Amino acid sequence: MATAAAASASEAEAEPKAGPKAEGEEAEAKEARTRRKVLSRAVAAATYKTVGPEWDQQEEGVSESDGDEEYAMASSAESSPGEYEWEYDEEEKNQLEIERLEEQLSINVYDYNCHVDLIRLLRLEGELTKVRMARQKMSEIFPLTEELWLEWLHDEISMALDGLDREHVYDLFEKAVKDYICPNIWLEYGQYSVGGIGQKGGLEKVRSVFERALSSVGLHMTKGLAIWEAYREFESAIVEAARLEKVHSLFRRQLAIPLYDMEATFAEYEEWSEDPIPESVIQNYNKALQQLEKYKPYEETLLQAEAPRLAEYQAYIDFEMKIGDPARIQLIFERALVENCLVPDLWIRYSQYLDRQLKVKDLVLSVHSRAVRNCPWTVALWSRYLLAMERHGVEHRVISVTFEKALSAGFIQATDYVEIWQAYLDYLRRRVDFKQDSSKELEELRSAFARALEYLKQEVEERFSESGDPSCLIMQNWARIEARLCNNMQKARELWDSIMTKGNAKYANMWLEYYNLERAHGDTQHCRKALHRAVQCTSDYPEHVCEVLLTMERTEGGDLGALPLAWGTLEDWDIAVQKTETRLARVNEQRIKAAEKEAALAQQEEEKVEQRKRARAEKKALKKKKKTRGSDKSRADEDDEKEWGDDAEEQPSKRRRVENSVPPAGEAELGPEADPGLSGSSAPAAAEPPSEQKEQRAAARRRDVPRVLHDSSKDGVTVFVSNLPYGLREPAATLRPLFEACGDVVEVRPIFSNRGDFRGYCYVEFKEEAVALRALELDRQTVEGRPMFVSPCVDKSKNPDFKVFRYSTALEKHKLFVSGLPFSCTKEELEEICKAHGTVKDIRLVTNRAGKPKGLAYVEYENESQASQAVLKMDGMTIKENVIKVAISNPPQRKAPEKPEARKAPGVAVVPRQIYGARGKGRTQLSLLPRALQRPSATAAQAENGPAPPPAATEVPKMSNADFAKLLLRK
Repeated sequence: MATAAAASASEAEAEPKAGPKAEGEEAEAKEARTRRKVLSRAVAAATYKTVGPEWDQQEEGVSESDGDEEYAMASSAESSPGEYEWEYDEEEKNQLEIERLEEQLSINVYDYNCHVDLIRLLRLEGELTKVRMARQKMSEIFPLTEELWLEWLHDEISMALDGLDREHVYDLFEKAVKDYICPNIWLEYGQYSVGGIGQKGGLEKVRSVFERALSSVGLHMTKGLAIWEAYREFESAIVEAARLEKVHSLFRRQLAIPLYDMEATFAEYEEWSEDPIPESVIQNYNKALQQLEKYKPYEETLLQAEAPRLAEYQAYIDFEMKIGDPARIQLIFERALVENCLVPDLWIRYSQYLDRQLKVKDLVLSVHSRAVRNCPWTVALWSRYLLAMERHGVEHRVISVTFEKALSAGFIQATDYVEIWQAYLDYLRRRVDFKQDSSKELEELRSAFARALEYLKQEVEERFSESGDPSCLIMQNWARIEARLCNNMQKARELWDSIMTKGNAKYANMWLEYYNLERAHGDTQHCRKALHRAVQCTSDYPEHVCEVLLTMERTEGGDLGALPLAWGTLEDWDIAVQKTETRLARVNEQRIKAAEKEAALAQQEEEKVEQRKRARAEKKALKKKKKTRGSDKSRADEDDEKEWGDDAEEQPSKRRRVENSVPPAGEAELGPEADPGLSGSSAPAAAEPPSEQKEQRAAARRRDVPRVLHDSSKDGVTVFVSNLPYGLREPAATLRPLFEACGDVVEVRPIFSNRGDFRGYCYVEFKEEAVALRALELDRQTVEGRPMFVSPCVDKSKNPDFKVFRYSTALEKHKLFVSGLPFSCTKEELEEICKAHGTVKDIRLVTNRAGKPKGLAYVEYENESQASQAVLKMDGMTIKENVIKVAISNPPQRKAPEKPEARKAPGVAVVPRQIYGARGKGRTQLSLLPRALQRPSATAAQAENGPAPPPAATEVPKMSNADFAKLLLRK
C-alpha cells in the first residue's frame, strides 16, 4: 500500500517535468503497480476456487486476458487514471479492513471468523509473510479444517525452492494430519513426498508417509481406496524385481480389508499377477466381502444423510463398539469428529474409551489436547485432560501451563471455574507428602488454595455477579486438609469462621460439618462452642442442632476434675437445656406468627374472591335490567311511531348534526314543528333514525344466528380452534377444507356473539379420535394472515388436572433466546445461521396474536454444549443491519399484577373492573355530553360542610336541534 501511494505521488510530481529521467520513473512505477495488480488477481482467482462465487462482485469486469493486457500496459507510456484510482480505492479499503481485523484479534484472540477473514484479505493483497504469520497464530489456537490446511499447503508448496523449504512443508503436513483425519491431506502428503525421492533418504520417506497414511485412513471404507492405489502405483513405478513382492503384499493387505469397490481391486490383482492367487488371499477376500455387507447399511445411511449426521455416526459407533476392533473404533470416532468437532459429548466419549481401553500415552494425550482446542468452553474436557496428564506422568510444569490455559478458555458459568480449580487442587494435593511437616509441594498447595479463593472473589464474581461457590466447597476442602493431613486445627477453625461469615451460618448442615471436623480432630470444648453458636444462628433446622447439642452433653458429660477442659458438668447440661428451650420457644413463636399471617392472607384472598363474585353478579343483574328496559322501549316505539319526533328532541345526543349539515329530504320538509303524519305512509321508513336501524339489524342477526350448544361427551373427537380473524365472513366454509386434510369432518361450529358477530373461535368435530389428534398438528397455521391456535377440547370443570400447553419459563441450557432480529428474518434464514454451531432441533419465531413477528426467537439445540458454543459465536452478530443478542433461555419470573383492591385506600368504594371493559377505563374514553347538560353524580351531591339542599322540582326546558347545535359550537 505504501509503495502504491508513493508511486502515485511521484507520478503526480513528474507530470509537469520533461526528460528521460521522469519518464523512466513513471514507467518503473507503472510496472510495479502492474506486478502487484497481477499478483493480487492471481491470488483472487485461486481464492475463487475455494471460496466460491462470492468473489464475482470484486472481480467484475476482469477477463482472462487481463494479465496479458497488464504486461502490455507496463511498456506503454499512456495509462488510465480512473483504473488506477479504482485500484487504489480497493487496496485502501482492504488495508483498513485488515487493520480493523488485527485490532479485533488483539482484543479477542478466540474470534474464529476474524482469523479466517484476515487470512483471506492478506492472501488477496499478496502479503505472503503476513499470511504465514496469521495462519501460524490461528493454528496455535484452533485446529484448522481440511480446506484451510490444503490452501496453506498449496501456497507453501508453490513457494518452496530448495531442501530447507521442503522440510518446512513436511513440518506443515505433520501438523495438518494431527488436527483431523483427512484422507485428502494424506494423499497430498504422499504425492508431495514422491517429489523428494531424489534426495537422501527420499525413498524411505515416501514409504514411511504412505504406511502412516494406511494406518490412519486405510480402513476408511469410502476414501481409503485412493491411498492404497497411490501407494501401489508408486511401488509399481520402481523397476526392481524386489519391488514386485512389495506390490503383491499391498494387494493382499488391501483385499483383506472391507472397502468399497473391492471387486474391481480383486479383478485388477488377477490381471496384474502372473501367478495364480493363493487360496489364503481368496479366503481373506471373501471374509472381507462378508464384513462389507455388515457395514454397508451404516455407510449408506451416512451417504444419504445431511451433515453433520451426528445421530448416524452415534449408531455407527455403537455398532463398532459391539464388535470391539480398536482400530475401526478409533477410525469411526475420528470420522464423526470431522463433522461434529464442536460436540463435547462426542469428545468425552472418545477420550473415555481411550483412557479405559487403549491407554496409549501419545494417542490419549493427543485426543485430549484436540478436544480442548475444539471445545475450550467445556470444563469437563479440561478436567479430564488434567487427569490424563497426571495419569501418564507428564511434567508438573506442563500440567500447570495447561491449567492456566483452562482458566483463560472463557467458561460460560461461574461453577465451571470452581470445578476446574477443584480438579487442579486435587492434583496438587496428590503431589504432597504429608509425612513431612513442611515441603515445597505443601506450600504450593496452600498458595494455590489462597489464589483460588482470590480468583473466585475477583475475576469470577466480577464477571458473573457470583463466585460460583456459595457453599465454599474449596474452603471446606482446604480446612479438611489442614485438620486431617496437616494437624493444623487453628488454620481449619479460621477457614470455617470465614465460611460462616459468607452467609452459611443459617444452615444446620454447615454447622454439623464443622462440628464433625472438631469432633474428629479437635476437642470437646470447641465442639460445645460450635454447637452453641449453631443453636443461636441456625434457621432451617434448629431442632436437629438442639438435639445434637443435648446428645453431646449426655455422652460427653462426666467428672470435671478429671478433664476440666474436655468433659462437661451439670452446669454445662443446664446451660445447654436452657439455650435449646429458649431457642425452640422463639422458633415456635415465629412459626405461629407466620401461620397466622398466612391464614390472614388466605382469608383476605377469599374475601377478594367473594367481592369479585358479587361484582360479577351485580354486573349481570345490571345487564339484565338494561336488556329488559331496551325491549320495553322497542315495543313502545312499535305501538306508537308518532312519538319518535319527541324522543329525538328529548335525546339530541343520538343525532349528531350541526347547523351547516344538509338534512335528509324527509326531515327538511317536516322540520322540528311539523306533524309527522303529513308525510304519508312512506315517511316513517325514510325518517327512521340510525340507532333504530342498528337495533333492528342486530335483532335480525340475532334471529338468524342459531344458538351453539357444545356436547361435552364428544370432546375426544373435537378440537378447539381460537385466535381466528374476527372479520372472517364464512368461518365454517373457510376452515372445513383445512381440517378435512386430516380426515372426515362432522361439523364446524363457529361461535357468534349476541349481535351476530364472529367471536374468533369455533369447535371442529371429527368422526374419529385419531383424526382429531392429527388436527392438533395444524396449530399455528396461518388463516388470512393470522396464526390459529388448535388445542384439545377439554372441560376444565370436569378435568381440573388438565394442563394447557405452555412454553417453559425455567432455565433451559440447551435453548437460546435471540433478540433484535429484523422483522423480515424468516425461520429458514435463522436456521441456516444457527446450524453452523450444532444440531438445531427446533426454532420458534415469536409473533403477536396477529402473526406479526416481534424480532424474537427461541433456538433449541441438541445439547447444552452446542448452545453454549452458539452463544459465543452468535452474540453480537449482525443480521440484515440488525445487531442481535443471544443468551441462554432463562425467562425472568413474572410478578403477579397488583390487584385493584390493593391500590384502593380504605373507605373508598371499589368500582368493579368489568364496568370499563377488559382494559379498564382508557384515557380516550371522553364524555361527549356538554357540561351544561351533565347531571351531578351521587358522590358529588355531598357538600363540603354537610348535605346539599335538594334540587328544585323544575323541569329542564326542551331544546330544539338548532339550539343543541349552537350549544355545541359555543366557545
